[in-house]
Amino acid sequence: MFLVEVLSFVSESIWRIWRAVFHHRLNKEELDALDKYFPYFSQLCPTHQKEFKQRLEYLLTDKKFIARGNLLGITPEMKVLIGATIVQVTFGYSNVQLRHFKKILVYPDTYFSNISKAFHRGEVNPRLGLIVLSWSCFAKGLADYEDGVNLGIHEVAHALKLENQIRYNGESDFFHPVIWEEYQELAFGEQKLIRTGVDDFFRERGGEDSHEFFAVALENFFERPELFKARKPELYSVLVRLLQQDPITLKSV
Repeated sequence: MFLVEVLSFVSESIWRIWRAVFHHRLNKEELDALDKYFPYFSQLCPTHQKEFKQRLEYLLTDKKFIARGNLLGITPEMKVLIGATIVQVTFGYSNVQLRHFKKILVYPDTYFSNISKAFHRGEVNPRLGLIVLSWSCFAKGLADYEDGVNLGIHEVAHALKLENQIRYNGESDFFHPVIWEEYQELAFGEQKLIRTGVDDFFRERGGEDSHEFFAVALENFFERPELFKARKPELYSVLVRLLQQDPITLKSV
């Protein structure tokens, strides 16, 4: 156990030094894409924008983006917008970038899974360290940023929940246990409301299980935080504390 911890510390130290020297630098085209297509970033105050850009540069250095299906390639805009989604969800944690998930697989549209024998829009594979996305579905989620449906946030939320549980990656156990218990109690009640049709704030997908509810909750937390806070103030407050950020107060306006 001690040896594993030492090796993890040494690896993390080497990575931090390498990343500081050789990390990706955002160019004008990439920054323009952030301003144009990513409201979370464009609404941040200048100080937070600076931090966001730095974290995005580090993340793009760490992740490998791979085209799948008949997608001809991954454009810089694709990388920036997908990477920005990861930074958005993890922004409250200064040292979390989902390091376990090294590869981002991107399909042009929905794709057939040989494992589930069904078509998917996206998925997370912890065994292989993969986040998989349909680009058309991802882009659709960004195009309407107030409907509470966002594939990128949904899949990154799954990855975040798993990252918290995966040992020896330098990023586990960042969810405060007491706050997580508070969240789980509230989430259980919300899932019952979804299943019985009593409340329609969260879409039906959130009623499938606890994993899907967490992903659906985060879609709404980031896409329509004011409405979320008005409709579900206690749950919203718990998520603010759990994720260590408030999308409402982070806005510069």
